[in-house]
Amino acid sequence: QVQLVESGGGLVQAGGSLRLSCAASGRTFSGYVMGWFRQAPGKEREFVAGITWNGAMTYYADSVKGRFTISRDNAKNTLYLQMNSLKPEDTAVYYCAAALVPGRAAADFRSWGQGTQVTVSS
Repeated sequence: QVQLVESGGGLVQAGGSLRLSCAASGRTFSGYVMGWFRQAPGKEREFVAGITWNGAMTYYADSVKGRFTISRDNAKNTLYLQMNSLKPEDTAVYYCAAALVPGRAAADFRSWGQGTQVTVSS
């Protein structure tokens, strides 16, 4: 399996931006569909964005479409999530995850990072 480590979280004011990174090691990074999920306190983990093996296709949750951009650099074994126009409701722990085929359910993804906290103040 691939090992994943997220970074880039922090505290930001509403309307601000953050870029999350996810460094991968182990199995070939380009062999995985990658995704970002988030989990707020007391809520279930929810899908945020996904990207296919070579980055040809990206897909998003409606709640972040137009504000977040997922990308990957297979040469650097790194996944990114650019988050703009952040809202307090984006506050959550953000996780990157790896899957063999595209999907939106957490069960579709077999490897997970430890998460990074994003807090958006109003």
